[in-house]
Amino acid sequence: MNKTKDSKENWLFIAWAASIIAMFGSLYFSEIKQYEPCTLCWYQRIVMYPFTVILGIAIIRKDHWISFYTMILSGIGALISTYHYLIQKVSFFSDHSLACGRVPCTGQYINWFGFITIPALALVAFIIIFLCSYIVWTRSKEASA
Repeated sequence: MNKTKDSKENWLFIAWAASIIAMFGSLYFSEIKQYEPCTLCWYQRIVMYPFTVILGIAIIRKDHWISFYTMILSGIGALISTYHYLIQKVSFFSDHSLACGRVPCTGQYINWFGFITIPALALVAFIIIFLCSYIVWTRSKEASA
């Protein structure tokens, strides 16, 4: 039982660390590299940034049930990131996407190895948070049963 509790706290910490890295990464791109975020980037930030506070408080309070909500929110963020990545990399989606604003959502400030873009990095962070939250949620359900 004690080992399970420690394990859940470790998974929450990994999720929190992913959100911190994603937040500072996005701030690095916009504030230091001066890459202006597009509309979809802003939506991804709106979902990602609260994780730094929510998961931080959950770790301090040892609130494992928050994982249900972080799982849902990270799923929403992953959907936004996936759509953003698709309009950057798949011509069908970019040809049929709506106008995004002053900065086009199809623009790629970075394109490491031909496939890693800023939305791809956000997607990885959302997937990490989702998986960690899912593990914590299932272990919390098992412990309470």
